[in-house]
Amino acid sequence: MEWFTRQHAVLQALIATLFTYGLTALGAGAVFFFKSINRKVLDGMLGFAAGVMVAASFFSLLSPAIEMAQGSGGLPPWAQAAAGFTLGGVFLRLADRLLPHHHVGARDDEGIKTSWSRSILLVLAITLHNIPEGLAVGVGFGAASLVSGASLAGAVSLALGIGLQNFPEGAAVSIPLRREGMSRLKSFWIGQASGLVEPVAGVLGAALVLSMRPILPYVLSFAAGAMIFVVAEELIPEAYREGNDHIATSGIMLGFTLMMAMDVGLG
Repeated sequence: MEWFTRQHAVLQALIATLFTYGLTALGAGAVFFFKSINRKVLDGMLGFAAGVMVAASFFSLLSPAIEMAQGSGGLPPWAQAAAGFTLGGVFLRLADRLLPHHHVGARDDEGIKTSWSRSILLVLAITLHNIPEGLAVGVGFGAASLVSGASLAGAVSLALGIGLQNFPEGAAVSIPLRREGMSRLKSFWIGQASGLVEPVAGVLGAALVLSMRPILPYVLSFAAGAMIFVVAEELIPEAYREGNDHIATSGIMLGFTLMMAMDVGLG
């Protein structure tokens, strides 16, 4: 840990997001042992991921953003956070509308019509989901190296939380693909490929923060808005689609509580 604390923020972000990607790949690897997954288990896993992301959005991103905006001049702190948060949601909405992609279990493709293969569209769908997670980890480490309103321990707890929810997410992608008739290897490839964008987004997020410190509250809030968009647009509706409301809600509560405890306890 001492070695890690001495490294540049961009390298820290890269290492942390390689860890979160690794847990995505590990979760996707469950397809080599299971051909199907109980729907109740899946909905609980999706709820858990949603709870982690909601807690991370506030405790690791929005709250530090508001604190950093104090005394910065310009817009009031709450307005800076609100502007960044809204922009994050708008960005993901535009990407969701324009980028060709296909969600697991969906009937139709989304975004601009294209002749790309279903495998590519599946990867793009989950990649769109993972960009905010990598960005959040990256800006967390970037912020920790610049200001007192954020801590390295808080950035580490954010990476741990994102990694924990990436494991069930990887399984939630690869196993349903296997159930639909796709080979184990191809199902694993699609499941793990979705996480490859996280190290890229993490490095870009850290570099952006280091080069543009005055807009740090906006960047942190932007990442939070993008993550909440994913939760509200994809995770929660999918977790409740089959009627397992209580299980999904329990997963959300567990994920939120765990992420809150990690962030407050470590940060």
